[in-house]
Amino acid sequence: MSQPFKDAVGLCKTIMRNGYDAYVINARLQKSILAEAGSELAMDISTELDFDGLKRLFPTIETCTEDGVVGFIRQGEANFFFHPAAVEDGGHPEECVARLTPRLLRLLQEKGEIPLSAACPYLPSAPEQDHGLSFDGGEVRIKGFPDQALKQDYLLAVRVMRFAANYHLPIEPNTWLAIIRGSRRVLDYCPVSDVMDEWRKVEAENMHAFVLLLLECQILHGLIPEIAALARVKQIKNPEEGEETVFAHTIQVMRHYPEVLPFDWYGTLACMFHDVGKLYTAEYSEGQWSFLQHHRVGAKVTRKILTRLHFPPEDIDLICTLVRDHMRPHFMLTDKGMRRLKAIDEYPRILEMVRADIKARNGSYREFNHNLKMLERGDTPEEALEPFLNGRDIMLATGLQPGPTVGMIRDELLKAQIAGDVTNIDEAKAFVVRYAKEEGLGN
Repeated sequence: MSQPFKDAVGLCKTIMRNGYDAYVINARLQKSILAEAGSELAMDISTELDFDGLKRLFPTIETCTEDGVVGFIRQGEANFFFHPAAVEDGGHPEECVARLTPRLLRLLQEKGEIPLSAACPYLPSAPEQDHGLSFDGGEVRIKGFPDQALKQDYLLAVRVMRFAANYHLPIEPNTWLAIIRGSRRVLDYCPVSDVMDEWRKVEAENMHAFVLLLLECQILHGLIPEIAALARVKQIKNPEEGEETVFAHTIQVMRHYPEVLPFDWYGTLACMFHDVGKLYTAEYSEGQWSFLQHHRVGAKVTRKILTRLHFPPEDIDLICTLVRDHMRPHFMLTDKGMRRLKAIDEYPRILEMVRADIKARNGSYREFNHNLKMLERGDTPEEALEPFLNGRDIMLATGLQPGPTVGMIRDELLKAQIAGDVTNIDEAKAFVVRYAKEEGLGN
């Protein structure tokens, strides 16, 4: 074994004794090069240490202008070049070991012995402040060869979509194709926690665009298949516009929700899950779709998914509460029903989920507006919410006998008072008489 090779091994051992990885790049090739007469005395070493870390171990290290070299040491008659190792969790396994450097590639070219594997050589490079992305021309692209760069860290694919969504930029076509080709490997090699860390950096108002990109490149199919499957589940958007997919509706709800509650990341995420239960409850009968209890089923499915994605328990409880209770304000609530809704700490978010749902469907606000009026009365003591007429007064005014009809008229009178249509006792008497006559009740 030549002295330069022994020295290179010694340098690697020094680094490893201090708790960091290091190895001689393509040891077999470098041994053969050193054995040739007249060859330059130089060795390439890969390590996870940066320049400052190396300087603490080797004070004589110098900076190097050569691309991809952290620094070099002159020891005896040989130079030892340090290259950064690929240590990202999301990197392709084979890319953790650099097999060629620009210096070794040049020597092979001079000898006419370039292997086929060197046609597109790759050397790991240090993490860049710009995340390895470029925004030239108003589009997001991965620097260099996208497919090769992704092998270093497949998390780049998620990062590209995060920047595209947050800054409303298109993705450069070759970068997008590389993401599609590597989508399966994103799921294979990127820890779920790292993917979710990128997701958390997506603004609430842009999350709908991010989720749509995840679906289109098919990463969503592996990450949250329950949501991706909604692209194949149909429902009626409204009677005039006919069918739509539940996924398309979900994206629109996510888009509209932050219009009133901007920056509410958890509320927007709950909108993504609000109809996931429809995948399990969908039933088609007599030309109609039904999704009975999809909100309760959806909350259970959401809990399973969020646990799989390693969400903290308190976040899971919050999102599942929003999914479970998002149907409450879809129906016209009584005063008691509104008070029960207000007892839920997150009721403002639930109301905005319903508002976004109505916008997404181009639906009617009749029940929603009624519930908002009931909400205005929410801070009024219950004893102050009595109708102007009691049961006895209603029977005297209408000639009705005791029974459930009297209670029904009393409820309608209370609704009329809430709406402001009845403001005093005389108007109340006129209302109950008119109502009984229109409904065919009483004398």
